[in-house]
Amino acid sequence: MKVRFWGTRGSLPVSLGGAALRAKLVRSLLAADGRRFADAADAEAWLATQPFGLTQTYGGNSSCVEIERRAPDPAGGNDYLLCDMGSGLRPFGNAVMARHGPQRPNHFHIFLSHLHWDHIMGLPFFTPAYIAGNRLSIYSAHAEAEQALRLQQSPPCFPVPFEALGARIEFIQLEPGRTVTAAGCQVSAKRQLHGGDSYGYRFEAEGRSLVYSTDSEHRLEQAGEAEDFAAFFRAADLVVFDAMYSLADAVSVKQDWGHSSNVVGVELCRLAGARRLALFHHEPIFSDERIAEVEADARRLERITREDGPALEVFAAYDGLEVEL
Repeated sequence: MKVRFWGTRGSLPVSLGGAALRAKLVRSLLAADGRRFADAADAEAWLATQPFGLTQTYGGNSSCVEIERRAPDPAGGNDYLLCDMGSGLRPFGNAVMARHGPQRPNHFHIFLSHLHWDHIMGLPFFTPAYIAGNRLSIYSAHAEAEQALRLQQSPPCFPVPFEALGARIEFIQLEPGRTVTAAGCQVSAKRQLHGGDSYGYRFEAEGRSLVYSTDSEHRLEQAGEAEDFAAFFRAADLVVFDAMYSLADAVSVKQDWGHSSNVVGVELCRLAGARRLALFHHEPIFSDERIAEVEADARRLERITREDGPALEVFAAYDGLEVEL
């Protein structure tokens, strides 16, 4: 099982502005300290030794995560498994088109955490949805999923109506706790605390497990809350976790805003015995350097609280990241 991150920001897409890019270039030049490079490969090798936030970007697309199975779907065909349809759905669709072209039909299984705009806004820009022969199976525990997707393509919001989508589109209503099979994966949903509710998903296939848990506020002081989610995360090979806020924000000025923190992510994954934690749904106002600090703080917490047992691998997800499970 492989996980690809096509969009990792929360709330709205953002771009790396000119001033931020210039600041990166200045810091990179200072770090190089007059060094001369023989060629592009030599420069690339040096860049690889520098901090991620200095030489790269975490990206700016909103939530979209692809899960690729090693074994083909027993039903045959090109089956894709996705979590959410944020703006990251657009580059994913472009990659599919580059890989297969418009003639080869594809089946997309898409699990929606919830219906807020940053998690559905990619559909009108998803090229495969306009091609007859393709199929979209949209899974959601929200009864209003179809209504929400039609609404965002209704006048005056968007010039191309939902009816212009040429692919076959079906909506599948989910029930929390009930397992469904999609693209050869066993998938179960769990209700989470967020405005209008959101749902986390646990995917299991080929002896591996992934938990996708974004837009969820965790109140670990409430009896049973930690145990309940730790059971859902239990022994997961990877947990993709909403770490939008600092702990101070999550328990003070932004309490009840429906998001969590890097600290809570480490605590829950520790309780669950998970192997890896991907910090996700990054605050749109955070710079790359700030996200790197959030990552460093989480890794430091993991080290100082580690007792017996294996280490929890912690990293900040970024657009374009691939993780083998």
